[in-house]
Amino acid sequence: MQVPKVQAPHAGMPPFDQTGKPLSFFEFWPMWAFYPPVLLYVLWLMLRFRGAMLPTVANPSFPGGGFYGESKAAILDLAVQHIPEWVAPFITVERPAGLDHPQQRHKVLREVLAELTDKGLALPVVAKPDLGCRGAGVVLVRDEAALAAYLRKFPEGARLLLQKYVPFEGEAGIFYCRHPHAAKGRIISITLKYFPYVYGDGQHTLRELIMADPRAGALSHLYLRRHASRLDNIPRPGEAIRLAFAGSHSRGAIFRNGTHWVTPEMEQRFDEISQRLPEFYFGRYDIRFADFEAVRQGHGFTILEVNGAGAESTHIWDRGTSIFKAWADLLTQYKLLFQIGRANRDRGFKPLSLAEFRRWHQREKQLTPLYPPTD
Repeated sequence: MQVPKVQAPHAGMPPFDQTGKPLSFFEFWPMWAFYPPVLLYVLWLMLRFRGAMLPTVANPSFPGGGFYGESKAAILDLAVQHIPEWVAPFITVERPAGLDHPQQRHKVLREVLAELTDKGLALPVVAKPDLGCRGAGVVLVRDEAALAAYLRKFPEGARLLLQKYVPFEGEAGIFYCRHPHAAKGRIISITLKYFPYVYGDGQHTLRELIMADPRAGALSHLYLRRHASRLDNIPRPGEAIRLAFAGSHSRGAIFRNGTHWVTPEMEQRFDEISQRLPEFYFGRYDIRFADFEAVRQGHGFTILEVNGAGAESTHIWDRGTSIFKAWADLLTQYKLLFQIGRANRDRGFKPLSLAEFRRWHQREKQLTPLYPPTD
């Protein structure tokens, strides 16, 4: 088994500022409390641009435009076909029946490991559902026992991805947008993703360290269950304990607005990549890297996912963003989305029907609660 190299916390990222308030007051509001102004604006956009499902043709080459219920594998297959040098390789696995029986479990595990080898991949890998968002079911699978456990817990008949583990601390979301009739696109948002840590002092348990941390203590419901097996351990002095693996805000990652870090070289590189993807105009690249300065020069990163029309400008979850600024940025994002969708419909692309969209939505909604717990 290949053992991941341990990096220092936040290595390769811009300095992590922890001064000031740990959370914005609305950062973890329930969806029903935060999104109504955005929903009202979207309803107005549906009327103005004469199409409720226009987002589903924002990226005509993506299933449903990448708006909701789309296959990650289908989008990554497209990316591997057109921009292979930038994308973390992966395989897909259809979770078969019968994994409660040791013989079948062993047989399937051997087949999956052989497929990984054929693809030039080895453990550890990142396991994630093909359908899902907000980090649901994302797990770092370190060894064969963990892989067997993940497969067994995964819902029968559903598809999952096993993707190359990119062992860097640096992670960001790069939001790109281009009107179909424009020669060039632009980066409209950068989210820097910092993974939360607590540090041992040789005296306090992990539980005590989490509860004493200004941010982690306020989000203890995200971390205590995840680390339940070692909450009573006392970490060594200076030992860094990473509290979340998935770079998802709702799973406990810390987001900072990095839009001011964009450079012409960076924007040119992502425009070049995006224009190599057929009929891609709107979405967010989730990337990992060793050094953000290299990313700013247009190189040194790996694409983990390409999120389409359903992506969000996640810089709004920076604790320094006001609620009015967050709403304003989302309204701008959705206006661009509907403008692009309308332009593509005028070019002859057909949006999903409401019935089709509902089927996609229901399938993802049904599967998400069944996924293994997120790391």
